[in-house]
Amino acid sequence: MSQVAEAPEKSGDVGAYEGLRIRSLTKEFASFTAVKSLDLDVPSGSFFALLGPSGCGKTTTLRMVAGLETPTSGSIELSGKDITWDKPYRRPVNTVFQNYALFPHLDIYENVAFGLRRRKSKEVDRSVREMLQLVELESQTRKRPPQLSGGQQQRVALARALINSPEVLLLDEPLGALDLKLRRSMQIEIKRIQTEVGLTFVHVTHDQEEAMTMADTIAVMNQGVIEQMGAPAELYDNPETTFVANFLGQSNLIEVEIRGPEGDFVVVDMQGTLASIPTQRTHVQPTVGEKAWVGIRPEKVLIAEVGASIDAPGNSIPGGVVSDVSFIGVSTQYLVRMPWGQEIQVFEQNTGRRRLFRQGEQVDISWHPEYAFLLDHHQDASAGVDKVDAPS
Repeated sequence: MSQVAEAPEKSGDVGAYEGLRIRSLTKEFASFTAVKSLDLDVPSGSFFALLGPSGCGKTTTLRMVAGLETPTSGSIELSGKDITWDKPYRRPVNTVFQNYALFPHLDIYENVAFGLRRRKSKEVDRSVREMLQLVELESQTRKRPPQLSGGQQQRVALARALINSPEVLLLDEPLGALDLKLRRSMQIEIKRIQTEVGLTFVHVTHDQEEAMTMADTIAVMNQGVIEQMGAPAELYDNPETTFVANFLGQSNLIEVEIRGPEGDFVVVDMQGTLASIPTQRTHVQPTVGEKAWVGIRPEKVLIAEVGASIDAPGNSIPGGVVSDVSFIGVSTQYLVRMPWGQEIQVFEQNTGRRRLFRQGEQVDISWHPEYAFLLDHHQDASAGVDKVDAPS
């Protein structure tokens, strides 16, 4: 699968790039290539996420930036300085790991002060107290790590890393050991801390919601390359590959035949119904007669009783039968089996203004054309679906 994310061009070498710059970074192991000629620019002060399933190369990339893995080839620059071959302790970066890596025999104050004491800093007390205030742990200074909750230990790990004033803070699956409720509150907390300190955060995660909640920019990785890079809303609303469409949220991918361009749209034959996709959301050459995938997010699909008016300018697709109904509180999730045998996912908010449809009930579906996207049929429609997480 080819890399579609393009790194920003160098600005004529006038002054150093203020951020993390990776060029042609490759890491080969004996039996496989984990990272393949990766190009990446991370602007200074940004919150950047590397998102992908296990084995995609995201953690290997982070470890090369940290100096914990040696690249096979390529370069890593930070604020214009080549750090590719520098020892980890000589790099202006710090890493926060999933397991916190705190010293259990030291109290919280001394854990945070550890780096400053090694450098014989004269500002230890003031700096430690400022950091503990930042992570809201001033009252816990004399406790030891085992006496704290997982979320509190993660805050200590953040404070210990931030007190060294790194140019880049690397976060390696930092919330993976926390339960769901605590993980969500810590997502907001880490983003608050990043905004307050203004440092560059590079966050590795397999959790799509976590990346979209925290990051300014997400790079979706797959098999050692970046499939697509951009703002969370951009990647979600207009994915360029089947992998991104399936891995970042859920998508319905329907096989169609291209009829050809028509104004600002590409018209396709979708199992007997004509549908239109905006040209700017078309990620395949619109060759007449060729097959493609129309993609539509489940929450963008509208459902109605047979023959009822649907609030969408697109053509209604008749003949659906509700095959499954899942009530999950804020929304109801339907599976609708279409005449050609495919089950379409439909998510509808529970506003109380409409009744729930029942299993076995016949329905029509539709959507607004501007929400659909068109993808290359040569790509696997199941790419990115049900990836099981493991160390990467």
